[in-house]
Amino acid sequence: MGNIQLPHLEEKLTIRTIAENDVKEVAALSDNSFGPDISFKRDHFASQTKIFPEGQILAEYEGRIVGSCSSLILNFDEYVNNHSYSVICDNGYIRNHNPEGANLYGVEVSVHPDYRQLKLGRRLYEARKQVCKDLNLKSIIIGGRIPYYHKYEKKMTAEDYAEKVVNGELYDPVLTFQVNNGFTLNELLPNYLPEDDASRGFATSMEWYNPDYKID
Repeated sequence: MGNIQLPHLEEKLTIRTIAENDVKEVAALSDNSFGPDISFKRDHFASQTKIFPEGQILAEYEGRIVGSCSSLILNFDEYVNNHSYSVICDNGYIRNHNPEGANLYGVEVSVHPDYRQLKLGRRLYEARKQVCKDLNLKSIIIGGRIPYYHKYEKKMTAEDYAEKVVNGELYDPVLTFQVNNGFTLNELLPNYLPEDDASRGFATSMEWYNPDYKID
């Protein structure tokens, strides 16, 4: 896939696929974004890049990797009864990647906090959408964190919290971002990522439908 051309990019910013020699720096970014308990390690990114290189994307600013996103292809219908993070992404190694699948599954998005003014999350999501279109996949599905839920857990259920965020009554840095990028909420997933204490282990199953999808 190579460099991905997006409109209105600063001259010093490049969105491209992850190469083998990027893995160490991408792993350091993941650790910085999520901490050592949740972040992917070098061997995870090496496996992802080897198995599905088109789906692993980074943002590079002035030669420094400041954002990345990982994904794989699968038939989501095969996972509806066992939709946990560890299962659906093979604990980060994506050895379950299915090139003949219908859905692109978003595994992780990392953005360096010092570069958030560049709107890297939106640009990485747009790049992921382009992968979905290029490969004629039906949709992108993600299991999203709800990191502000811990502030409201004594007042409402995770389902009520997610509904209020989707309706614009509350703000969540991840779920609000996903809604603003065209994703719709399918359901709440308990115990999706038990290590995610801020989300109390919950995640949102979100989906973006490819408007250009053509049934073969």
